[in-house]
Amino acid sequence: MRVSRRPHGVHLLALDLAAALSIAVVYVGFARMPGDGVQPAYSGPAWAGVLVAAAVGLPVAVRRPWPVAAAVTASAGASAATLSDITREPWAAVGLVLYTVASATPPRRSVPVLVGSLVLAAAAVTAGEAVVTPAETWSGALGVTALVWLVLCGGWAAGFAVRTRRAREADRAAHLAERAVVEERLRIARELHDIVSHSLSLIVVKAGVAGHVARGRPDEAEDALRVIEETGRAAMKEMRRTLGVLRVGSPSAPLGPSPGVDALGGLADQARRAGVDVDAVVRLPDGALSAGLALAVHRIVQESLTNVVKHASPARCRVTVEADADEVRIDVTDDGIRSAGRERPAGHGLIGMRERAVMHGGTFRAGPRPEGGFAVSVRLPQDGTGTKV
Repeated sequence: MRVSRRPHGVHLLALDLAAALSIAVVYVGFARMPGDGVQPAYSGPAWAGVLVAAAVGLPVAVRRPWPVAAAVTASAGASAATLSDITREPWAAVGLVLYTVASATPPRRSVPVLVGSLVLAAAAVTAGEAVVTPAETWSGALGVTALVWLVLCGGWAAGFAVRTRRAREADRAAHLAERAVVEERLRIARELHDIVSHSLSLIVVKAGVAGHVARGRPDEAEDALRVIEETGRAAMKEMRRTLGVLRVGSPSAPLGPSPGVDALGGLADQARRAGVDVDAVVRLPDGALSAGLALAVHRIVQESLTNVVKHASPARCRVTVEADADEVRIDVTDDGIRSAGRERPAGHGLIGMRERAVMHGGTFRAGPRPEGGFAVSVRLPQDGTGTKV
């Protein structure tokens, strides 16, 4: 069983809460420490010290859902801690929150928050140093302010770097997804070329035969059938001229007959050899499916089993293909475990299946199952047209 070790969801919130409580406890400890001759001890009431410590630490617990509000609260708490002589450098928590602000919000929002925190830190440190060492206010304030600014700017810069990297990855994923859509549509166009070519060839052959065997009003029948034959030949020529370019640069494009539902058993056998226990159930009516619909069923099942082999093997998988006069129903479910390292971020296989379903006017649903594993459900309407296979 493979489980992702990267924390997420409630785990991240739990880590943030633990960090927030730890920071608050540390500052409560600072508030109870005696003076050291350089920095006096905190002389305010205990409840105020606890409140200031909470204002510094607890915003860390909500930095992910409300980053800006957490930064404002933490900065105010850190300023209060500085001015109250709880500690002179209580700004590490603010740097952590600024990291989240920079990584989760655009610069037009995160930069003003950073600038406000820097100004507030400089003012609080300067005022605090003036109380402790009035004769060396400026030298002491500059040194401490520089250290605090380094923490705040470092946290913000780290968050901005993470945001930039995520944006690049998102752009790359979007580009790959767009490229996958284009490639899948090209493959569909090549397959449609084969199907339509076959249908038009039949039209041409039958029209030519009919032209020779027609008896009643033979002149008109022959003229009409001749027009059908010429139109079919012209349409086939134009289609080959238009779609033939899709085969250029694709030497691996299949040139044989398009696969259909009869080949589903072979797909199941291939998946079994790859370690997936496949249970395939195919229930079709006496009337066969159209060539285009049969091809769509084959490709959807093929891509579904491929995804199970790639991302969930070893697993048990059930494939159900049923059809009636109204629609074809395809359901592929598995009980495999999908870890983060085995997922394809762009989801190219799902994109291809969705494209095929939309092309036939159907519906497509895919996602994790509540009881574990993954499910793909496709519904394709029967239009009753096309060559039967």
